[in-house]
Amino acid sequence: MNYTKEEQVLRTLASQYAECAAEPKNTEAMIRHRAVNDLNQIRPIVLMDEIPWNEMNYDGSLTLQCKDPILRKYEARMRQTLFKWKNFPADMAIQPYIGVDKKISSTGIGVEVRDEVRVTEADNHIVSHKYESQFETEEDLLKLHNPVITYDAQATRSEFERIGAVIGDLIPIKMTGEDTGYALGCKSWDIIASCMDIDTLLYNLIDNPEYMHALAERLADIFIDTIRQYEALNLLNADALYVHSSSATASGLEPVDREHVTARNVWGRGLAQILSTVSPEMHEEFDITYMKKAMEPFGLVYYGCCEPLDRKIGILEKIPHLRKISISPWADIHIAAEAIGKKYVVSAKPNPANVVCDQLDGKQIERELLTILKACENNHCACEILLKDISTVKHHPENLIKWEQIAMSLVR
Repeated sequence: MNYTKEEQVLRTLASQYAECAAEPKNTEAMIRHRAVNDLNQIRPIVLMDEIPWNEMNYDGSLTLQCKDPILRKYEARMRQTLFKWKNFPADMAIQPYIGVDKKISSTGIGVEVRDEVRVTEADNHIVSHKYESQFETEEDLLKLHNPVITYDAQATRSEFERIGAVIGDLIPIKMTGEDTGYALGCKSWDIIASCMDIDTLLYNLIDNPEYMHALAERLADIFIDTIRQYEALNLLNADALYVHSSSATASGLEPVDREHVTARNVWGRGLAQILSTVSPEMHEEFDITYMKKAMEPFGLVYYGCCEPLDRKIGILEKIPHLRKISISPWADIHIAAEAIGKKYVVSAKPNPANVVCDQLDGKQIERELLTILKACENNHCACEILLKDISTVKHHPENLIKWEQIAMSLVR
């Protein structure tokens, strides 16, 4: 068969990807992921995600050559995967196929974020936001409504056949549903914080609690209905390796019928970052109350993001099917690990600010990681170390390479 120049580019990358996926270390990584999430770890695992790709192309291997938008999308995905595999793989695992995302659309929930954006670097997608307040009156609550989720099977099939015709003889091609990470997580308070002035939000928890409860409850109900629609349309991804950067491979989630993937076959995700500074009692009242209902349908649950949860483990235990808790750089790992013990996975987040430098301080990185590992070892915690939220490395990609080398030397 004759292939165009751009198709040949994709074929070369697909061959390299297939070779990586077939390597024994990929299978071994999946086994370690599953062991951690099953609370029976072989050793702690190390993951790296949310990479500042605009700063990584030191060798030209990330330079895109395809102009065709569909081919270019898959070229970018494979180039980034291969770059990580070569330079800082840690315990990354990749699927033995190329996924074609199902084409999913939503009518929205009645409000759209309105913000002023400040760009610090033209090719960096990380920007600062100043949000416009949209929730002020009782009438504003009426704006919220359940979305209508639709699936474009024809467009999905078209892209599936297009990619299959180009690289399907080199690696399997598979239609994949939506991962339940951040985009499909229950993030009511992130939504509220994007549609309400932060000072007003926090004061309202005391001054106008009925209004805030109404918001939280409505958004939780919207989330539950959204998941119901995803189930009905079979749009959930039962094969996800990650749930918002965290490892997702675990026993007991496999669907009996892949044409009817339900929430029981995937991870649920909850978070409430803006409640970082409130008491455990207030956090429970305004988030966990609704999270218990929202997470009930899922097989396993991963809770937390950047908010410090070390002193809130007691309230998180009320979430059904909880399996993993995020312990951010702003949490005390000793307090968290003691409270978590053997009950849940510690998803420990080293401070990404430590890789934002002209020359990496290896001793500092080692001290931080050893503190995490020791705390988890002393309390018999299953542990993943997840370096993420890396907005920049000051154009020093070697910082991530060195960080990975240090981390892997400590867990092996």
